[in-house]
Amino acid sequence: MPRIAVCGATGMTAYQVLLNWGEVHVPAGTASLIIAAAPVFSVLLGALFLGERLTRRVIGGSATALCGCAVVAVVGGAGGVSASAFVVLAAAVVQGVYHFATKPLLREYGGLEVATYAMVAGSVFALPLVPATVRAVTHAPAGAIGAALYLGLLPSALGFVIWGYAVARLPLAASTAALYLVPPIALLVAFVWLGEVPRATALAGGAITVVGVIIINRRGPRTPGRSASAGARGRSEPQAPVPVPVPDGQAADSSLAETDLPEVASVDARGL
Repeated sequence: MPRIAVCGATGMTAYQVLLNWGEVHVPAGTASLIIAAAPVFSVLLGALFLGERLTRRVIGGSATALCGCAVVAVVGGAGGVSASAFVVLAAAVVQGVYHFATKPLLREYGGLEVATYAMVAGSVFALPLVPATVRAVTHAPAGAIGAALYLGLLPSALGFVIWGYAVARLPLAASTAALYLVPPIALLVAFVWLGEVPRATALAGGAITVVGVIIINRRGPRTPGRSASAGARGRSEPQAPVPVPVPDGQAADSSLAETDLPEVASVDARGL
C-alpha cells in the first residue's frame, strides 16, 4: 500500500501538475530537454537501491541520447532557462522516482494492476484540484475537453499500462531509455500531423538520440567459451582414484608380495 501511494503521488499527481504548470511558463524545447533527464534519475535510483548494474555502456548511451535531445530542443527554439525550468526538472525527478518505485511492484503484480492502482491513488491525491477543474471545464471549448480526454485515455492510461509491461521485463536502464525517443518522435508527429518540416539539424539530433538508445539496449558480447573451456578442463583433467579400504592383513601381504617379486625375478634371471 505505501508503494502504491508513492507511485500515485509521484507518477500521476506530482508529475502531471508540475509538468503542465511548467510548460505554461517554459518553452517546449527547454521542457522536452529537461524531461529527457528522467531516465537518468531512474537508472541512478535503480543502481543505488535495486542493485542494477551501472555499466559504461549505459552511461555512454545515456550521455549520447541526452546530447541528441539537447540538439532537438535547441533547434526547436528552446529559450533560456528560468526559475520555472526547475519546476519541470522536479517533474523529471518525480517521474524517475515513479519508474523506480514500480519495479518491485511489477514483480508481484501485472502492468495493468500497477497502473490502475497508481492512477486511483493519484486521483485521490488530486482531489483538492477538483473545484478548479470544474471551473475550468465549464469555460473550456469542446476541442480542449476532447484533447484532455485523449491525453487521459491514450498517452496516460494506456501508456502507463504498456510502460508497466515493459519495466517488469527489462532493466530500468533499457526500459527508460525509450523516453529519450520522445523529442525525435515529436518531430515526426509534428511533420505528419501539423505539416511542420523539421530542420536537418533536428533530424541529426534525432539520429543521435536513436544511436544512444541502441547503445543502451545493445547486448554485450557473449562468452560461451568460458563455460565450454571450463567443461573441457573438467573432462581433460584425470580423475583422482577413489581409495578403497583394504583390511590390514591383506594390505601387509600385498606390500610384501610387491617387494618380494622383483627379488625373485632377479634370482631366477641369474640362475638362468
